[in-house]
Amino acid sequence: MATFQYHAVFPHGASGSIDATDRAAAVRALLQRGVTPERVEPISNKSDHAPAALFSAPTMRIRRKAMSRSETATFVRELATAIQAGLPIVQAIRTIARQVRKRAQQDLLGAILHDVEHGHSLAEAFAARDGQFGELIVNMTRAGEASGRLGEVLTQAANLLDRDLKLRRAVLSATLYPMILGVLIFAAIVILVTVIVPGIIASVGPNIVLPLPTRIVVGTADIFSGYWWLIVAGVALVYYGARRWYAQPQTRIRVDAALLGTPVLGRLLRDVAVARFTRTLGTLTSAGVPVLSALQVTKGTLGNKAMEAVVDDVCVQVAAGRTIADPMEQSGYFPPMLVQIVNLGERTGRLDEMLDQAAGAFEDRTEMSLKLFTTALPPILVVMMACVVGFIVLSVLLPLMEMQDQIGG
Repeated sequence: MATFQYHAVFPHGASGSIDATDRAAAVRALLQRGVTPERVEPISNKSDHAPAALFSAPTMRIRRKAMSRSETATFVRELATAIQAGLPIVQAIRTIARQVRKRAQQDLLGAILHDVEHGHSLAEAFAARDGQFGELIVNMTRAGEASGRLGEVLTQAANLLDRDLKLRRAVLSATLYPMILGVLIFAAIVILVTVIVPGIIASVGPNIVLPLPTRIVVGTADIFSGYWWLIVAGVALVYYGARRWYAQPQTRIRVDAALLGTPVLGRLLRDVAVARFTRTLGTLTSAGVPVLSALQVTKGTLGNKAMEAVVDDVCVQVAAGRTIADPMEQSGYFPPMLVQIVNLGERTGRLDEMLDQAAGAFEDRTEMSLKLFTTALPPILVVMMACVVGFIVLSVLLPLMEMQDQIGG
């Protein structure tokens, strides 16, 4: 049995101590008394008389990735199932740790288990592993512990991780074929310009005056063959400079805003961000996370700085007591249907339910945008390749035709 000191939000300013087996039990006992705790911290342990400093010591922060996204989702789901089955948190983590085979994962679960056994909350143990668990999981875990619905909230977190993983895989599979096609096109053009075309032009003979397209291709081949090292260094330098330039906040906002305005890619980026925004915000608010905190966490899942700037403005408006829907509508980045759903949810007090219902529709819309992107991009790449290859073929045929005319003459 441990003793915990608490400071309450309601009744305002109330504080005191309570005995419980662990922090989660202390929070549940306070809620049953009608006390809403803001902070619950262990101050002593009566069973082993450990010093209070042991519990107030900061947890060791680990930035190493021990589990992949899918493994993290599986761990969170297994933990939720064990807690809902009635197992205490320590026993649940210990049971899961016995099934783990990878040493890095054993070390991670052992560190979490150590923190929980020594009085830290599960959310604090997750937060100390900021290379593994993000703000999303930490905030949902904290809300689940405070509300006494940890198992249910962790199940929602696992579902959210699974959906996000599914969306990432869909985006990757949709863009993989165009990326491979683009690489093959570039390789084919390089081989044509540097190997095949110079050999054909050399057979024409020195007496033929080369046409302009042929001179362009030959000059390009000479540059590639004679100064390839300079080209590689230049490309690397440009890439490094572009990354530095893109890393600047205002620059990235402008570039991301421009990307949102492109015909096909912009729609895909916007739909992916909207689907993540809707699902994440709905899940966080339904788990009991305050709206302002939920918005700040959701912002990090969008993947587009222009839309993140809009969410920053939303956070400022909410902190000032205004609505979420107005700045979303003014930005023009969010679809009108989502703005109406948020507006209606705020007015009725059912924002979490309405966002959860709308999330499926926006995820379906994302799948349609992915299909449109994968349908439109390959023909565009093929047309571009046809134009380049046609120009190269023309540069080869023109001197051959001129040589034939001289022979015939």
